[in-house]
Amino acid sequence: MHRVAVLALPPLPTFEVGVAAEAFALARPELDVPWWYELALCAEAPGEIAAVGGFAVSVANGLDALAGASTVIVPGAGDVHGTPSPAVLDALRAAHARGARLVSICSGAFVLAATGLLDGREAATHWRYADLLGSRFPRVRVRADALYLDGGDVLTSAGTAAGIDLCLHLIRADHGAAVANAVARRMVVAPQRGGGQAQFVEAPVAARVDDDPVGRAMELALRRLAEPVSVGELARAAYMSPRNFSRRFAAATGTSPARWLLEQRVQASLALLEGSDLPVEEVGRRVGFPTPAAFRRHFTRARGIPPSAHRRAFAAAA
Repeated sequence: MHRVAVLALPPLPTFEVGVAAEAFALARPELDVPWWYELALCAEAPGEIAAVGGFAVSVANGLDALAGASTVIVPGAGDVHGTPSPAVLDALRAAHARGARLVSICSGAFVLAATGLLDGREAATHWRYADLLGSRFPRVRVRADALYLDGGDVLTSAGTAAGIDLCLHLIRADHGAAVANAVARRMVVAPQRGGGQAQFVEAPVAARVDDDPVGRAMELALRRLAEPVSVGELARAAYMSPRNFSRRFAAATGTSPARWLLEQRVQASLALLEGSDLPVEEVGRRVGFPTPAAFRRHFTRARGIPPSAHRRAFAAAA
């Protein structure tokens, strides 16, 4: 059992708490994994905690719940201009020193920054809070454009849906891509967006893929992931010039078509590395990399370790 403690600071952000509960509190026996998560909501003073929206949430656990947790989630700061109590900060520092991974969603980054554990690190938060976080904590390298950042023992994310992405990222790190994708299907969300994807894009979601030329091109690319696909081909599928297509694609996704396609290929390789005995070179070929060297180079750039090391790390964790 992996214990997850969610720290409640008033006013409690109920959506972010709900994200953590959906990801970690529900039993999922159908996944057939050796262990799952146990979630506890905790506060400095257990009892009724005021929540965003004018109601209250009953919290049964005190800060001692952090002492037994392997993952501690801070879903929001409550007051981004204030500072949590010394008891809260000391409990978070003690959990980190004991080996727990600390996770923030949205303005929860202000709480982690107040502990000093983000000093010298990159950190993500909601784009509207990025300047304030940087001015209040100048030793933190704020990334206003990132959905989430994984620092190993400390992870931070932007607001709202980025918290879902980070929770799925944690599940994938613990159980692999196949399990994370299964949880995403249960949650009826996309399997996962990369942490480096831009927070804010200007294009609305189309009602149907047929209504969205960029969506049509993305669908084509995903169907032909193992084949060479050029930006020109994608532009033709969208009935646009390559230049106009690249501009529209960046507006819709926050990245370029080529970079997005590389990310999809790396993402697709995870399940093959974790769930098959295929040689690494064959895995790269099946997801569309022209050479083993290209697969290793792009995978290492995206994931921080070579594909063979990822396979060994996942096997050891399993």
